[in-house]
Amino acid sequence: MRARYASAVQYVAALAGVAAISVVIGLVLGIAAIPNISTLYLIVVLAAATKLGRGPAIVASLAAFVAYDWFFTQPLHTFTIADPSEWIALSVFLLTAVITSELAANERKRAELAERREREAVFLFDALRLMGDPDLDAALGAVAERLRSELPVRSVAISLAVAARTHRAVAGPEDENADTTEVLAAGRRPTARVPGGPARWIRVIPPARGASAFAMRGALRRSEIPIRSGAKTVGRLSFIRDDTSSWNASDSRVLALIAASIASVVERAELRDATTRTEVLRRTDELRTALLAAVSHDLRTPLASIIASAGSLRQPDVEWTDAERREFLADIEHEARRLSRIVDNLLDLSRIEAGALRPDRGWYDVSALIDDVVGRLRSVTFAHPTDVSVPEELPPILLDYVEIDQVLTNLIENAVKHTPAGTPIHVAARVDGSMLVVEVSDDGPGVDPRTLAHVFDAFVRGPQGARSTDGSGLGLAVARGLVEAHGGDIAVENRAGRGVTFRFRLPLGAQHLAPASAT
Repeated sequence: MRARYASAVQYVAALAGVAAISVVIGLVLGIAAIPNISTLYLIVVLAAATKLGRGPAIVASLAAFVAYDWFFTQPLHTFTIADPSEWIALSVFLLTAVITSELAANERKRAELAERREREAVFLFDALRLMGDPDLDAALGAVAERLRSELPVRSVAISLAVAARTHRAVAGPEDENADTTEVLAAGRRPTARVPGGPARWIRVIPPARGASAFAMRGALRRSEIPIRSGAKTVGRLSFIRDDTSSWNASDSRVLALIAASIASVVERAELRDATTRTEVLRRTDELRTALLAAVSHDLRTPLASIIASAGSLRQPDVEWTDAERREFLADIEHEARRLSRIVDNLLDLSRIEAGALRPDRGWYDVSALIDDVVGRLRSVTFAHPTDVSVPEELPPILLDYVEIDQVLTNLIENAVKHTPAGTPIHVAARVDGSMLVVEVSDDGPGVDPRTLAHVFDAFVRGPQGARSTDGSGLGLAVARGLVEAHGGDIAVENRAGRGVTFRFRLPLGAQHLAPASAT
C-alpha cells in the first residue's frame, strides 16, 4: 500500500512539473514569440527521469506533447494541427523527450545500482572486519547490531555451534512471536561455464494457521538463513520483521554472503582449535621425550650411586672404617638430596605447564630471604667466595617466600655448577621504579651467545663456557615459571668483562610499605 502511494505521488509530481512549465511557456509567449520553446519541457522530462524514474518521465513526455498541442499549437484548444511542419516539430519533440527520458532513467538506474553495490561492499567489508575479532561472542554481537541498523528488521539473532559450544547473539527484542516463517534456499550452484542461480525465499506456513496466514497483514514474519560449513548446518541467522516488507535481490545476496562469511569463521575456529590441539600434543610429546631422557639419565645416576654405596655398606665380608662408612653415608645423602631436587623441579615444572601454580603471597623482607638462602647453601658454595650487596632501605615485598627462595637457590646452584672453583659469586638486590631487582652474577666463562636465548627452556643443558653440567636442565626453567607467576620477569646477559648475570624482577605492589626514616 505504501509503495503504491509513493508511485502515485511520483506521477502526480511529473504532471505538476509539466503544468508549471506550461504556465511559464504561456507567460513567455505572451511577451514574445520564441521558436522551439517546447524544448523547455525537456527540463521536466530530465528531472522526472533523474529523480522519479522511467515511468513518470514517459508520462511527462506524453503530457508535454498533449499540453503543447492543446495550448500553444494553432488552432488552439484542439488536437487538430493546421501546419504540417508543426506535426513534424511535435513528433521530433516527443521522440526527443522519450529518448531523453530513457537515457536519463538508465543513468539514474546505473547510479542507483552503483550506489547499492557500494553499500553492499562497505557492509560486507565491515562485517568481515567485525568477524575478525578474536572474541567470537563479541564479533557475533557486533555483526547482529550492524545487520539490524542496515536492514528493515525488528531484531536479529545469530546462533552458532563451534567446537561443541553454542554461541548466540541477539540485537533487538527477542520475545516477538512471528506468525509465519521464511527460509532462504540456496539457488543453483555455479559451474565453470554456467553462473549460479539467485537464492530464493521459501515461506513456511504453520499448519495451525493454514491458508488464512496468507491473508494476514501487519503481522510479524521470521526470516531464517542456514549457516552451513561444508555439508553440515552449524547455525542460523534469524530476523523478525513486518510481514508487509519484503527482501529485494540485493538484500538476499548480501545476507547469503554474510551467512557464508560467518560459516568461514566457524571453519577458522575449528581449524584453530585443531591446530591448538595438535600443538599441545606435539609439545606434550616433546615434554614426554625430554622427561624420559631426564628420568633415564638424571634419575638413574643418583640412584645408581645410592645403590652402590648402600650395597657396599651391606657387604658382610668387608670391614669398613668409621671414616669410610661416613663417606658412604655422605654420598648417599648427597645423591638423595640431588634426587629430591630433580623430583621437586619436575613437579614444579608440571605445575607451571598446567597453569596450576598459584603463589601464596605475604609481606616479607627480601634481605632476610637472601641471607637465609646464602646461609643454607654454604655447603654448596664453599669453594666460591660469595658476597651479598643488599641496601638496608629495601621495602618489604609481597611474594611467596618458598617459591622465591627456590628461584634464588636455583640461580646460585647454577652459578656453582658452571664456574671453576675459586671464582666468586655476587648476589645483589635493589629497587628500580616499581620493581625489585635481584641479580646473581659470577666470574665464570659466560654463556655461549648462540644458546643465550634458550637458557630458560626446559631440559636445556649444555656447556657454559668450557665446563659441562650434570644437572637436569630444569632449574632455570622452574625459576622462570616461578618469577612469571609473580608477575615478574627474568633475563640473562653476559657481563662485559667475564662471567654472566642472571637478573629477575618482581613488582613491589601499589601498597608496598615505605622504609622508616632515620631519627
